[in-house]
Amino acid sequence: MKHHFETEAIRTQTERSQYLEHSTPLYLTSSYVFEDAEDMRASFADQKVRNIYSRYSNPNTSEFIDKICKMEGAENGYAFASGMSAVFSTLAALLNAGDHILSCRSVFGSTQTMFKNILPKWNISTSYFKIDEIESIERLIQPNTKIIYAESPTNPAVDILDLEALGSIAKKHNLILIIDNCFATPYLQQPIQFGADLVIHSATKLIDGQGRVLGGITVGNAKLIKQVYLFSRNTGPALSPFNAWVLSKSLETLAVRLDRHCDNALKVAVFLESHNKVNLVKYPFLKSHPQHQLAKKQMKAGGSVVAFEVKGGIDAGRQFLNSIKLLSLSANLGDTRTIVTHPASTTHAKLTEEERLQTGITGGLVRISVGLEHPEDIINDLKQALAF
Repeated sequence: MKHHFETEAIRTQTERSQYLEHSTPLYLTSSYVFEDAEDMRASFADQKVRNIYSRYSNPNTSEFIDKICKMEGAENGYAFASGMSAVFSTLAALLNAGDHILSCRSVFGSTQTMFKNILPKWNISTSYFKIDEIESIERLIQPNTKIIYAESPTNPAVDILDLEALGSIAKKHNLILIIDNCFATPYLQQPIQFGADLVIHSATKLIDGQGRVLGGITVGNAKLIKQVYLFSRNTGPALSPFNAWVLSKSLETLAVRLDRHCDNALKVAVFLESHNKVNLVKYPFLKSHPQHQLAKKQMKAGGSVVAFEVKGGIDAGRQFLNSIKLLSLSANLGDTRTIVTHPASTTHAKLTEEERLQTGITGGLVRISVGLEHPEDIINDLKQALAF
């Protein structure tokens, strides 16, 4: 029987042991034993579905994967030690030397660095399209193009891509569409509904929600996940059982947390939009957002991240950060605590100025990951920090 999102998040768990525990226990074991020689042989021959070694699978990681698969409408998945290990391992598993990636220009800084400096070592190239060029990106497809890669909402400029249009293009040209769904989480958006083949999350962010552990996950088409699994079980980027246990428990409160995050974020965005020291504000559920209607079509709510531009450029952006008192200065996001980041000097500092501008990152751009504090306290700290 299919249940609602919140129920699946809470009630999906491993089979109870002989102790009949109510909450899933930690399975802190590196390996598992076999009944006899035949059981061992059949298990290693993949003739049995069972745990062999925790680099391959573990009851805690399996529970976490099962939950995300149900939330995203995915067939299978694999959990990783971090979000970036999920991105790299997924691409490495599916690409061969000489292949080509077609990526949105607006992606996370470490992902851009991977495309620019790491994958070319294996003769894997990347071309880029802008968020407003989706209808014309077919001209960028090459004979060796294998993957279309995008984030929506984008990091850090909070732009929205038309997932259905990307899905149609990928299907037409027999390409693999991979969507980084980190900002939205499966509670707000399910890219597979719009044609994505694989969905990636940095579980470190809103899925954990309290800044405690690292984790990543890729879910989607079972045949593609099989390739990701075989690559990963041999290269070793597996999520630890402890972190999987934490993340699986975190999913039980994802819906109620996101409701509050989104409510707070919209209030912060409305405040910033009215401030005379702010040039522009980007939040998907603000009517002024250039892709507002698209966001409402694809997302349940606007998410926890607000981007805005302080008047005065990079110096004003730094001055604003130096005036923050209550909120946290950190490069993370999706925490209970509101976090303020200056992308041009931190998360995207390794990009050239031209590359930053192409992804919507101006010198004065500030990214706020709005937390669960009382919204008046968040707004009051922003207000005093803008009083320069």
